Amino acid sequence: MKNISSSYLTAIPIAIGSKGFTQRAQSLISLRALRFVFAFFAVISITSCNEKKTEEPQEEEKSTTEVALTESQYKTVGIETGSVEDRNLNKVIKANGYTTVPPQNSAEVSTLIGGTVKDIFVLEGTYVNKGKVLATIQNLEVIGMQEDYQSAVANVEYLQLEYNRQKTLSDENVNPRKTFQEVKAKLAAERARAQAAKNKLDALHVNTKGTTSVVPIVSPINGFVGKINIAKGAFANTGVSLFEVVDNSQMHLDLNVYEKDLGSISIGQVIDFVLTNQSNKSIKGKIFGINKSFSNESKTVAVHAKIDPADAKGLIPGMYVSANINITNATVPALPKDAVVKNADKYFVFIEEAEHAEEKHEHAAGEKEEAHEKEVHFKAIEVMPGTTDLGFTEVKFVNDIPANAKIVTKGAFYLLSAMKGGGEHTH
Repeated sequence: MKNISSSYLTAIPIAIGSKGFTQRAQSLISLRALRFVFAFFAVISITSCNEKKTEEPQEEEKSTTEVALTESQYKTVGIETGSVEDRNLNKVIKANGYTTVPPQNSAEVSTLIGGTVKDIFVLEGTYVNKGKVLATIQNLEVIGMQEDYQSAVANVEYLQLEYNRQKTLSDENVNPRKTFQEVKAKLAAERARAQAAKNKLDALHVNTKGTTSVVPIVSPINGFVGKINIAKGAFANTGVSLFEVVDNSQMHLDLNVYEKDLGSISIGQVIDFVLTNQSNKSIKGKIFGINKSFSNESKTVAVHAKIDPADAKGLIPGMYVSANINITNATVPALPKDAVVKNADKYFVFIEEAEHAEEKHEHAAGEKEEAHEKEVHFKAIEVMPGTTDLGFTEVKFVNDIPANAKIVTKGAFYLLSAMKGGGEHTH
């Protein structure tokens, strides 16, 4: 303000001088005129300041935790209210895994001697008993093994007679003891050779009597034939899996449990699981073993659970499952699971506000009063959800609520959408 006045005081005599006024005319400007100029600019300055203030109105933020419905909307949506109940809910740990069988109930069938496949007697999916011949192969070396065995047996018989004769002569001091010892050593060697030949033939499941080039491939366990990896006429190599046989009667689960949950897991706990890619039928099991080392880089530990044989029918190894491991059974405050809704990363329930049950409307003088529909107000209250079981969810309120609060148990998702202006919501 001071700067503005000074500039105008300087400008006035200059302007007057520029128009040719004399020094005498300039002195006629009265003090009253100068005061009028100062007052004029003061008013302009004050008015400008007031306008700047009015340009910045402060709008009150609208509440984002409340929503109102008219009575007709209330009925159309089907809003229902209730209160917190004490419920006996199971605390569970969720785990994923797959069905499997113990190592002793699964077999990869191979051959100890190579040969050409002569016959195949089973199909994939065929049930076989232990010892059942699955296929046969041919190898001429087997004939030589049988001849070695039979020759060794014949030599044993001869040397046994010679041993008996030499023993008698030795006891009567007719022959030197050395001759008896030589016969005894030969007999022991032939017996060992005969036993070794027999063991080879037994391992190949080949009869020691007669001669044959056919070697049977037999099932080592009861079970169902899985994949068949040979074809008739092909050469079967040693150490290569020819058949897979699986006994599903001892089916169990291998569940992957994270390190943070291990402290809550113990042998004997009951689990409920469903087949991920099958029906939602719940099947029960019981934990019988917990590994003492991590399975992989994901820091999970394998937990083994038995399945009742009656429930294991129709299951095959490798089916993926989703399981709930039941930890504890406790009484906790709970609400129907549909009462709890999620907004961003927080969870809420809605409470009906009794003090806003009826809206009051003001009318200008002389204006006719129109009929206004009653409104019902709701407020979102933050909660921390816990265990969900049997259609109910454990809830803990972040802040205290009235003991007789009416909590929305049906229609909470609609209220959340209305509160967000009809936007999308998650649950």
